Amino acid sequence: MPRARDRPLVAGPRAAGRRAFEAIPAAAQLAVAATASYAFAHFVLGHQVPLLAITVCLSSLGFVRDARPKRVLETAIGLSVGVALAEVLLVLAGRGVWQILVAVFATLLLARLLNAAPPVAVAATAQSAIVLLIQLPAGGSWARSIDGFVGGAVALLATALVPRDPRRAARRDADRVFAGLRRGFDDTARALRTADRRTASVALAELRDLQPLLTDWTTTVDSAVAIARVSPFLRPRLEELLAQRRLVAGVDLAIRSMRTIARRAEALVTDGAPRPELAELVQAVGSATALLGRSLREPAALEPARQDLLLIARRLDPRLVTPDASLTASMVTVLVRPVVVDLAIAAGVPADEVRAELPRLT
Repeated sequence: MPRARDRPLVAGPRAAGRRAFEAIPAAAQLAVAATASYAFAHFVLGHQVPLLAITVCLSSLGFVRDARPKRVLETAIGLSVGVALAEVLLVLAGRGVWQILVAVFATLLLARLLNAAPPVAVAATAQSAIVLLIQLPAGGSWARSIDGFVGGAVALLATALVPRDPRRAARRDADRVFAGLRRGFDDTARALRTADRRTASVALAELRDLQPLLTDWTTTVDSAVAIARVSPFLRPRLEELLAQRRLVAGVDLAIRSMRTIARRAEALVTDGAPRPELAELVQAVGSATALLGRSLREPAALEPARQDLLLIARRLDPRLVTPDASLTASMVTVLVRPVVVDLAIAAGVPADEVRAELPRLT
């Protein structure tokens, strides 16, 4: 059986089409913002070719997952300062080879001082080089600096007034995480049921491979929450997004615990003895987790997921699940307890309530 990381998610053309479709909201935002930057600099300020208004705007927004206003602001400031620094050098020292050297070096250091992201420093330096290379515009020495600040300001306004739809992207990311997590549950249960060490290894690989998907989901949700706080169009969805942030945190903890369970299962099944009771327990948690994932698109599934998790919590006593098992096998039931607690809290069950359902281990 191939490891999870060896399985292509989708074929090439299908992946390309999906990428293009998912990029539509970001492309629309970038197109509107760039056009608005140009229109303001050209028609209101009278700048004939406001190139930097467009480039700074596009670079500030970025074609990236993280569209938080704070990141946009930091990037816009870094780019605009790079443009202004080049303008100062141009006024003081003129145009030439050594001026390019000084501008690139100084802009890189200043951008890194203002923003820790290396891509921002490189983008700011590119804007600085453009200022030194293109001819002085009709608007005067500082027209390009003004265009840069216009582009940054429009990018920030676009974040609030022309927001991307973060909920759709967050749901897509969540679907991928829950699909991978369900495979991890299913394969761990199958390994315990059939005493197949190879299947347990596959389950562990699948759970490990969820980390980049989980990082994407976390970034998307954090970005969505930040945008909803400043956007009048998305503010009504803030509570929903905060609930999804709580879900991300719980699922993250559950995945970490499931890796431990998969490792324990991999070691446990080496004796060749099937353990159907443990398999049933892991499968039950997987089914409740699948319901929790469905609740993002079908809110009615949330309450059944909560009830299932609480019912499972009441059974999590090794003496009930595997009364005649060894201590090593009994530990699987103990390890399932934090998974159920984290998922129940992620589903909105108060922590004290779900912990009160757990049998005492004495």
